[in-house]
Amino acid sequence: MNFSVALSAAHDSLPYMLGGVGWTVGLIVGAMLLGLCLGVPLAVAQVYGPKPLRRVVGVWVWLFRGVPILVQLYIFYFGLMSWLSSLPGLGGLGLDSPFTAAVLSLGLTSSAYQSQIFRGAIQSLPAGQLKAARALGMSDRQAIRTIVLPQALRLSIPAWSNEYSILLKDSALAFTIGVVEIMARMRAIASTTHEPVSMSFVAGVIFFFLTWIGVKGLTLLENKVRIAGYTRQGAA
Repeated sequence: MNFSVALSAAHDSLPYMLGGVGWTVGLIVGAMLLGLCLGVPLAVAQVYGPKPLRRVVGVWVWLFRGVPILVQLYIFYFGLMSWLSSLPGLGGLGLDSPFTAAVLSLGLTSSAYQSQIFRGAIQSLPAGQLKAARALGMSDRQAIRTIVLPQALRLSIPAWSNEYSILLKDSALAFTIGVVEIMARMRAIASTTHEPVSMSFVAGVIFFFLTWIGVKGLTLLENKVRIAGYTRQGAA
């Protein structure tokens, strides 16, 4: 490999590849928010719900944790989303777009993992807090919403940053259904410049910085909302 040629190709391709950062960030933000909105009620259902509901949530978790992301992307894009867009009245909503399918696939998978993060955080809290809330006349719903969840969400941030890192790397598979994110642009440039190694290196550097920025931001958030008397999981 000619290093001068590879370096020149990497330099020339950088602006085009950086154009995919917005798509990748959009995927991650959408998937993380969807996973959060679904993961919290799923965790609450697993901890406090009746046995039949806990079983349903357990099936949901095992389903999305057990099926590879690539398989889910194909099922959502070529199957479910394509079928929904063919229904009367839904054709103009853009449900068959690769971006929408990728966000839903990644978000639903993330909801399964995030539910387990929040479940562990909820169960790590002293059980006496809920009993004390009941003694004060609060309903279980009020106690969970105002006492349990605010603490559990704070304690979940370290594991949530790990989920961010995993989801960011999983988003690289979205190019397989046509999302023009970083990997899609990298492959397009590599096919024309015949410099796959240097292009992969540039993509890797971009992903590294996105990971570092996201984890650093969540670490700052964790320190800001840290609960006195609680330590990060695994800390001495």
